[in-house]
Amino acid sequence: MNPTPRIAIIGAGPGGLTCARILQRHGIAVAVHDRENGPGARDQGGSLDLREGDGQLALREAGLLDAFVRLSRPEGQEMRQLDPAGKLLFHHTPDADERFKPEIDRGDLRDLLLDSLEPGTVRWGHTLRSVDGPAEGPRRLRFADGTVVEADLVIGADGAWSTVRRAVSDATPEYSGVSFLEAWFHDVDNEHPDIAELVGQGGAGVADGERGLFAQRNSGGHIRVHLVQRVPSGWIADAGLTAQDTAGIRALLLDRYRDWSPRLRRMITDNDGPYVQRPIHALPVPHTWDQNPAVTLLGDAAHLMPPLGVGVNLALLDACELALALAHNDTVADAVRAYEATMVPRSHEMQKLLDHGAEELISAELPDFAADMTG
Repeated sequence: MNPTPRIAIIGAGPGGLTCARILQRHGIAVAVHDRENGPGARDQGGSLDLREGDGQLALREAGLLDAFVRLSRPEGQEMRQLDPAGKLLFHHTPDADERFKPEIDRGDLRDLLLDSLEPGTVRWGHTLRSVDGPAEGPRRLRFADGTVVEADLVIGADGAWSTVRRAVSDATPEYSGVSFLEAWFHDVDNEHPDIAELVGQGGAGVADGERGLFAQRNSGGHIRVHLVQRVPSGWIADAGLTAQDTAGIRALLLDRYRDWSPRLRRMITDNDGPYVQRPIHALPVPHTWDQNPAVTLLGDAAHLMPPLGVGVNLALLDACELALALAHNDTVADAVRAYEATMVPRSHEMQKLLDHGAEELISAELPDFAADMTG
């Protein structure tokens, strides 16, 4: 691409960093702006499975697949489904050489990507306030600290509540009616051995049609449990509680899950530290916008969906295809057109497939992974 465009990526998550890495491998300069003060500003979340056809494909293009394999946990592909009485309904144990979707902690993946970039690529503490300037570019990025940056292409990799999205779309995420409450367990093999045995090396799910949970082992002896409920978005406040009232929330959960087995209820109430509320939002289906030659989106900024195992994989695939389009087209506008010609139909298809998919998280039916592995 000639002359070299000024490319600004907003968001130092897996998608934004993967895009930057592949661009740099093709000799294209890029800057990544992130609102956090540094790479260790917050916990990066739980474990991810990266699949061969999208997430791993992108890491191969980034030259990081071998490093990912060394960091990943193939044993994390183990999956169990139980009923509320604690009866095992389904159990998948991965083969020793199974590499379809090994697990990796979000923090480990982010560190891998950050370490692969040229020094100074990520500009921390840059909270984007707005994008303006002519539609054909250059666009002006206005940051909270008063900094103004011009770019020939702005890539919105800034997640569910994307600021970049507002430059091309009026859409905002809508509450799905289903909410997660995250509970953490530490040093599980010593401090919570019963829960460690119940979950195994991968994940374990339970649901009864109105509520559910999904427990997932992370590295370092940690397990995260997501309690899944169909509730109003303000359900904690509606009960006269605050997010910091761990004892009050625990008592409410004990009542709501009172018909579940005592062993399963330990995954609900024996957590270390406070609960973290994570209401599930999704963008309208399908999410569309008029093509803009100087702004585009990837990942959740483009197609936020319920968390059913596809989000990060799609973000990495988006990032890979966008970077390659920029490397192989003569102009930014041509690259954006080529990228969106593939990304938008793919994301629409997946959005339709997962529309109202949050309900699957509390369904008493065996989930798709069980049907796939047994059928």
